[in-house]
Amino acid sequence: MVGVSVNKPLLEVLRGRRQPIPPVWLMRQAGRYLPEYRAIREKAGSVLDLCFSPALAAEVTLQPIRRFGFDAAILFSDILVVPHALGRKVAFVAGEGPKLDPIEDAATIRNLPREIDQVILSPVYETIGRVKPQLPREVTFLGFCGAPWTVATYMIAGAGSADQAPARLFAYRHPQAFAELIDILVDASVDYLTRQFEAGVDVVQIFDTWAGVLPPEEFRRWCVAPAKRIVSALRDRVPEAKIIGFPRGAGTMLPGYLEEVALDAVSLDWMIDKTFAREQIQSRVPVQGNLDPLALVAGGARLDAAVDDVLDAFAGGPFIFNLGHGILPATPIAHVEQMLKRVRGA
Repeated sequence: MVGVSVNKPLLEVLRGRRQPIPPVWLMRQAGRYLPEYRAIREKAGSVLDLCFSPALAAEVTLQPIRRFGFDAAILFSDILVVPHALGRKVAFVAGEGPKLDPIEDAATIRNLPREIDQVILSPVYETIGRVKPQLPREVTFLGFCGAPWTVATYMIAGAGSADQAPARLFAYRHPQAFAELIDILVDASVDYLTRQFEAGVDVVQIFDTWAGVLPPEEFRRWCVAPAKRIVSALRDRVPEAKIIGFPRGAGTMLPGYLEEVALDAVSLDWMIDKTFAREQIQSRVPVQGNLDPLALVAGGARLDAAVDDVLDAFAGGPFIFNLGHGILPATPIAHVEQMLKRVRGA
């Protein structure tokens, strides 16, 4: 169930308490920029095989904690394990990313199961059980899922794209069928996150990576309303659940999102205006972010300046230092160390 230790700085921020040194972790912190991860990845085979190998997934979850001493560990998995557990074929092709059997008509959605197969997902919960006792007491353990809109974009198109046009077009042409798919994913997400809390995570993050491609009305329909339902239903099951939202690219639509979705914090992408975010968003909830991942790749004086800009903007209130999206594979380890020293004042 939800951790309540007062020794976890990140949890303190989620309770609205500013920390003298902001807690820090990085999205995709267990990943290809680490040689120890690449060694495990080669041993595991496919990404999906790694996600469903509890011993190996636990090891890669812990690797960045050992190397960098981050304030949070995030479960190693993937947002597409949910469609996999709904019976859709999922594969990860080297150099191309995820590939799924695309959903091309309403009939396919009508034939989807109404509940995820928890047997398929049981290795994920076993991974959580393996990681939990190995974490330092002060480190927060994060689980996650993909938001329904973002997961649906991959399920419709069978892959990612720059603007997720196939899913947007499907939603315009077949709104009832698309709403049915979203309903299925809302229920699946609630079940999946509930089980993650039961297995031992302290916090969950809902990744809506493709929220920013939608116009305002569609954003409210396909991003805000489903997130609101997930958070409400999850708190019915886990009353003290701590939840971070990440509707990437939402920009000026974020205040409206936060009026509807009762989050404990919101993660900010690197594209948002920091003054707007401090005045209109951090005044409502704690914020997380928002260093440009390419600044971390660049390093040097530009990285120092970029870190300082983020700290100057947000460290006066409840704040978690992070990237504005996932760490890039080309990121030098020395630059991560440089960033951590800057954040922590070492």
